[in-house]
Amino acid sequence: MRHLIDILQLTPEEIDELVAKATDIINHPAAYAHKCDGKILATLFFEPSTRTRLSFESAMLSLGGQVLGFSEAASSSAAKGESVADTVRTVSCYSDIIAMRHPKEGAPLVAAMHSLVPVINAGDGGHNHPTQTLTDLLTIHNEKGRFDHLTVGFCGDLKFGRTVHSLISAMSRYEGTRVVLVSPEELKLPSYVKTEALKKNNIEYIQTTDLSSVMPELDILYMTRVQRERFFNEEDYLRLKDSYILTPDKLTNAKPDLSILHPLPRVNEISVAVDKDPRACYFKQVRYGRYIRMALIMKLLGID
Repeated sequence: MRHLIDILQLTPEEIDELVAKATDIINHPAAYAHKCDGKILATLFFEPSTRTRLSFESAMLSLGGQVLGFSEAASSSAAKGESVADTVRTVSCYSDIIAMRHPKEGAPLVAAMHSLVPVINAGDGGHNHPTQTLTDLLTIHNEKGRFDHLTVGFCGDLKFGRTVHSLISAMSRYEGTRVVLVSPEELKLPSYVKTEALKKNNIEYIQTTDLSSVMPELDILYMTRVQRERFFNEEDYLRLKDSYILTPDKLTNAKPDLSILHPLPRVNEISVAVDKDPRACYFKQVRYGRYIRMALIMKLLGID
């Protein structure tokens, strides 16, 4: 039995395999409509979610399986004080695979240690979000045709952004990757991510507070929102929330084939006017998320 808690549990070859499978699903959806007949996915979401939870549910239903679960901690026995371990012990008796989101870092790992079925980390606090990273990688591959020799800019909340941490870890394994980190001083990338991903893999990177100055260099711009739920101090959130807002005029000097990604939800960090730009890929990402999760569910269940 295998779980997916961290993107680095997948080798580059396995990521290529999942991307290829997802692409085949996009091209031949009918061939996969009954691959998970009789299988049940449990979605345990202790934290609010729209795209990730519905994407997992849509993925399983598209494979012919069924779904059960909850969308907030208040509607589960966690509200009564039940531990994650006991919740997962129970739910794994009712399901074949579990997708779990939790506000505390490490909770999905604890779940995996006590589950009778495969567990997928659907986001744990500010730590990791491997299936969003798979979604990002499928988007990058379909837009660029490769993962290597790309300059990737990350802008916004790099401190608490679990999608940023996961994607940097994944991209650091590809030759010729160059990383540009754009954020306020208070929201810089944590030193452990720089040490474990960038420095360990000899990845060239720069840090700046000025997005405009580095825009012409970027092949990919990964925008993120400043996350209110990660702040302990409302004043700090209000001071930083509008640090970077992407507007059409800021794209004047960008490459014609720039790909603009965002894990969503968007608040105001990308102007709606940018949605019309052909370089905007964030709603394509939403679509790709369903297909890559279909491929992952099949892989973890051992279904060819």
